[in-house]
Amino acid sequence: MYPLLIPVVVILAGALVTGLKSFGINQEYQRAVLFRLGRLGTMKGPGWYWLIPFVDRVVKVDKRTITYQLETQETITRDGVAVRVNAVLWFRAESPVQVVTSVENWMSATVQAAETALRDAIGQSELDNMLKDRITINRRMQELLREASMNWGVEIDSVEIKDVDIPEQMQRAIAREAEAIREKRARIIKAEGEQVAASKLSEAANIISGSPGALELRRLQTLSEIGTEHNSTIVAMLPVELIHAARKIANMPDAEEK
Repeated sequence: MYPLLIPVVVILAGALVTGLKSFGINQEYQRAVLFRLGRLGTMKGPGWYWLIPFVDRVVKVDKRTITYQLETQETITRDGVAVRVNAVLWFRAESPVQVVTSVENWMSATVQAAETALRDAIGQSELDNMLKDRITINRRMQELLREASMNWGVEIDSVEIKDVDIPEQMQRAIAREAEAIREKRARIIKAEGEQVAASKLSEAANIISGSPGALELRRLQTLSEIGTEHNSTIVAMLPVELIHAARKIANMPDAEEK
């Protein structure tokens, strides 16, 4: 009896294995590329699907966006400055069939192409543009990378420069340049302020010189402002008109005697 039971168990185990091989499940973000006797078939998923055992073979592809930090690249800018740059890449499998059939390892190929595009984009850019306008360089890298990735069925969502490391000597030069620019701006602003102040003072002087009363009021205002500073000694000049009037009064008796 036992000898007859062993073949039955083997048959049931084989049937179970065959049943498991003929049944597959894909998640919502997965697609299965079908190969039937080596030939490309229809794509499966998401959900469950049936396969012909020992005839059909599937390769699953994840369609979610992949975030990958590129290794630091040492390269030279267009104006001859050695820099160390790294970037972040976002990409995904747009066409699972192309991803499986056109390239052996689509993730590794995309990363290698991104590193090459990063070096090319930095080599075509000057240091000032790389520090001030990263958006343009990011766009250039994405265009260079998309030319290669489209043939693989890979969509490049974005690629952005993360860190830029420049030599210490160049950092000091950039700092001195920025300081000189700020000093130049400060001097220009100060000169413009002095020009406006001189113009206003000239206008005020013209107005005051044409009115003796205004000149006297300005003198009294100046004395009042000086007095608020708690100075111990104030030397004030009398108006010329008062001096002339005093002289006339002092000379009046002499004139009457004559």
